[in-house]
Amino acid sequence: MSEIRAFDIAVVGGGFGGAAVAYHLARLRPSASIVVFEPRDFLGGGLAYDDADPAHRINVPATRMSLIPGDDGHFARWLEATGAGRDDPDIIGRDGFLYPRRAVFGRYGASHLDPLIRAGRVTHIKARVQSLDRAHGQWSISTGSGAPFRARITVLATTHPAPEAPPVLAQAGADPRIVGDTLAPDALTGISPDAQVVILGTGLTMADVVASLDRQGHTGPIIAVSRRGLRSRGHATSAAEPFGDFTDPAPPASQFLRKIRQTLHEANALGLSWHSVIDAVRGQAQVFWGKLSPRDQSRIVKHLRVYWDVHRFRIAPQVEDVLNRRTASGSLRVLAASLVAVKPDARHIDVVVRRRGQQTLETIAADRVIVTTGPAHHKILSTQPYLAALSAAGRITADHLGLGIAVDADSRALDAQGTPGDGTLLVAGPLARARFGELMGLPQVSEHALRVAEEVSHLLETSGVAARDALEVN
Repeated sequence: MSEIRAFDIAVVGGGFGGAAVAYHLARLRPSASIVVFEPRDFLGGGLAYDDADPAHRINVPATRMSLIPGDDGHFARWLEATGAGRDDPDIIGRDGFLYPRRAVFGRYGASHLDPLIRAGRVTHIKARVQSLDRAHGQWSISTGSGAPFRARITVLATTHPAPEAPPVLAQAGADPRIVGDTLAPDALTGISPDAQVVILGTGLTMADVVASLDRQGHTGPIIAVSRRGLRSRGHATSAAEPFGDFTDPAPPASQFLRKIRQTLHEANALGLSWHSVIDAVRGQAQVFWGKLSPRDQSRIVKHLRVYWDVHRFRIAPQVEDVLNRRTASGSLRVLAASLVAVKPDARHIDVVVRRRGQQTLETIAADRVIVTTGPAHHKILSTQPYLAALSAAGRITADHLGLGIAVDADSRALDAQGTPGDGTLLVAGPLARARFGELMGLPQVSEHALRVAEEVSHLLETSGVAARDALEVN
């Protein structure tokens, strides 16, 4: 029988968020033993940055993407020092900032974890966690093969759940012409250059798909459909400081939304773009979000989220240029419409839609249908066996907004009674955003990873684990 391996800390998920937690823990507690469970070959990539498609770029300028909160130039200096991206003629956006390909940022993360792995300070287990349970004062973690692992503290840094296809698509069965997951290997291969493509969803993933198809030489018509027909926006043409004070929101939620609109008018009068106001809301979100009641938070998510997403999560200029060019040529149309039916036949897939504000139906004869409706966040607890088991045992619960896992102000997972139990199960990254209001952009994920690492370090100290270590940041 294999020997049980024991660690001080286990991190489940080795994308950027989980890798950042491990990185900061290794610096804060040099003698603590850390294990990261991640099936990919390297840490720091995950779904977002283990991406070989050269059309996919980081959506934030390189000067704002950093593993080290407070050191915005860390990634940019790494680019210069390593020469990564020098073979990319389009790395500079029209705003003058660097927007490397996502795979380059993945290599950046891996380059800072690999030395820790080689030194034995971080252990990378290339497997998925199948079960996670608390017994006898420790977490038991199984990958389905060999003996379970043990850990005193566990951090959940799991990835986003898979996209949720519209229920109407069930009418089409398992038609291979329907792409349900654009992240699946070779998801977009085999699409002919003149194919008529219908994309369900108009956000960031839609933009990526259009950029990928365009790079493959696709010139046929693309029709993107969503209920409101809102396309992700680009960055401001020139940098500007955040504008507006939202640190003390006035209830109810409608008053808060009116304040945002008023601030937008004030910014416009001063010649500032809407970007400055949205940046202020984003930057202050973790201050004001907790001051709102759960009811007001729910109302904001329900009524504002779709507008927030397209303004907050902006696309790289290079990708925006592709969308603008395709729109100007007429080969890309964005429709505000609801999906009514999907009827495949031997030649096409008839996509039946009802345009917003109209009663008549419209049929689009598609050669391919691609789903980009975004992750099914509200189903996160059923997407992984270990999460489902933790939920069934009452050790974790869904948050009140349907965005992820409920946590307290210290990012400790809340159980079915609304308490953090013994406080040894934490959540890092976007699945904790219902508590903090803004945890989707990489700068915020990076900051949160450091805070989680600091909380774990505190737990280690108070529990006597690695207490001999002085807190140090190398």
